[in-house]
This record gives sequence, structure tokens and C-alpha cells, in this order.
Amino acid sequence: MRAIGIILAGGNSKRMKELSSKRAISAMPVGGSFRSIDFPLSNMSNSGIKKVVVFTQYNSRSLNEHLSSSKWWDFGRKQGGLYVFTPTITAENSDWYRGTADALYQNINFLKSLHEPYVIICAGDGVYKLDYNKVLEYHIEKKADITIVSKRMNEEDDDIRRFGVLRIDDDGRVSDFEEKPMLAQSNNISCGIYVIRRRQLIELIEKCAEEDRYDFVTDILIRYKNIKRIYAYKLESYWSNIASVNSYYRTNMDFLKKDVRDFFYRSGSAIYSKIDDLPPAKYNPGAEVKNALVSSGCIINGYVENSVLFKKVYVGNNCSIKNSVILNDVYIGDNCVIENCIVESRDTIKANTHHEGTPESIKIVIEKNERYTL
Repeated sequence: MRAIGIILAGGNSKRMKELSSKRAISAMPVGGSFRSIDFPLSNMSNSGIKKVVVFTQYNSRSLNEHLSSSKWWDFGRKQGGLYVFTPTITAENSDWYRGTADALYQNINFLKSLHEPYVIICAGDGVYKLDYNKVLEYHIEKKADITIVSKRMNEEDDDIRRFGVLRIDDDGRVSDFEEKPMLAQSNNISCGIYVIRRRQLIELIEKCAEEDRYDFVTDILIRYKNIKRIYAYKLESYWSNIASVNSYYRTNMDFLKKDVRDFFYRSGSAIYSKIDDLPPAKYNPGAEVKNALVSSGCIINGYVENSVLFKKVYVGNNCSIKNSVILNDVYIGDNCVIENCIVESRDTIKANTHHEGTPESIKIVIEKNERYTL
């Protein structure tokens, strides 16, 4: 493919509350055995993009460990590769990334050294499958300066205010773009995926830097919406953004639906991730599991229903877990009740403990205990 990929994975969201205190949003576990960033990385690999850059910044240790080898996404070839760029102190600059446009500017010499004519830019917190070749073909067909992948949201979805909202004319051109409006005038939102010519991107980024502007959406897409030819590519398949507690919970719950599982696991191209060498889940006598996603390394003794259990979760005797997301390496003692909760990774839930949220208010469970290993 005649493009390089850039994944913006350095941001943080207060909407994630305590869940983002340990890791970047792009490193959040999704669907039992994946991380959020696995989805755009896999899409790029499946689209034939050989050279991918990931910008990391906030709480990046877990994310950097996950990206320590490119072989999982098949970028470790003689041509191309996976690059992880963090803010670097130089003689000219000592700032962190002050925004998405600034992250690109601080690495603009890398962009200038490339030969690919196009750039695919996307966020690291989206869960979806997409062939970027189709977006690039649409971009070329429309002779667009910038193409934005858009999704039509349901009218009752309150989360629409978290996104950039687009107005699109009959030809597919973006006539208006509002970032996180209080009152949305359209149901079409930006998925945070963009296609642009590399030379034009360099020109726009350098212009932003001259004017002390740092944000790609506000200072490029919105500012140039009436000057540049900006088009919207409509995504019809599943897409979700996990950058809030409710959307993160809902996205994991979606994987309990057969059509969503079939879409990601069985249809079309695969989603790849770093593999841990773990045994399959073990169900001891007395265990009962209904409509649950149980990952490798888990040991189940109690009752689990409508829940997602990530790797190495231990469920004790007479436990009841319903409508919950249990992250990696959690130990749940005997006689515990957990309902409508997200349990943080490496937690040890003491025996006879009750944690119950509601469907409208998901409870985040974080036990202030330490676990040491030899």
C-alpha cells in the first residue's frame, strides 16, 4: 500500500476515571484477549501497510511493553517496521506533545524522510475492522485533500457529544465540522481516522507550528473546512470508542453478542495481539458459566453470567459474577458477589466481599492491596 500508518496513542481521558491511572487508554484490555491498539494495528497490517508509527506519551509503560515486538502484527519485515515515538528532549525542544498536531511536528523530520505519498492517521482507542485501501481509493476518487472516516450514530446515543460532529452533503463532502458540541446538529461523527497526502500534511503541520497551534482536529480539520476539500467516508460496520467508562463497559459487553464475535473472530481479516503462553481456562466441579467470555489462564469455581473475564482470573467457590468486566490477573476469594462492575487488573478481592453497581452506574472496583511475586 502506498501509505504509512500513524496511530495517535498518547492521550488521556478523564472520562475513564481510575481506569486510566495505570495505563494509556490505547492499552486498555478489550474483548477478552486484546488491547485497544490491536485493532488499528491489525487493520493496518491487513491493509498492506508495512510502516507504522505509534505516538505514545501518557502512562506509556504498559503500552510500550505491548509494542516491544512488531512480529505479532507482521511488521518485522526487511522493508517497513513498527516505530514507537515518545517525546524527546532536543537542543531545540524540551516540551511534551502538546497536542496531536504538535506530536506530528516534533517528528516531522521522520515524515520528510519517507517516500510513501499518503498517510493514514488514526486514534488508538477505536474498536473496529476496516480496510484502509477502500478509504484511500475513495480519497483518490473524490480528489480530496483530506478524507475523514465517519459513522452515523443512533439518535438516543448521548455519547455523540464526545466526538467531532460532521455535516455531509450529497456528494460526501464535509460542509461543517464541530468538535464535541453541546447540541449536535447531525448524527454523523468522526471516527478519528484520516487520509491525507504526506506532503500536504507536512505543509499543514509546519503552518500550525508557526502559529503556535497544536491540535490536528481544531487547528487543521475545522480551521480549513471551507478551504480544503474534506470528504467523509461512511463506515457501515461495527465501530466503538472506549474513551469513557460507560463506552468501555458497553464495548466489552458487545463481545458477548454472537454477531459481534463473528464479525471480529470469524469474518474477513483477523485481529492480532501479543500472545501469552497460558493454559486454557479451567472449570472446576461446581462451576457454572452462562453467556460469558472466559480467557486463557482463568480458573472458575463459582457462577459467572453475562461477563467478560480477561487472562488469569481466579474465581473462588460460591462466587457470583454477573454483568461485569474482570481485567487481567484478578483473584476473587470465596463467597464474593460482583455485579455491574469493572474490576481493575491485579486486584485481590477478599472473601465474602460484595461489589454491586447498576446498569446506569457501573462501579469500578480497585482494591488498594499489593501483590508481590518472586
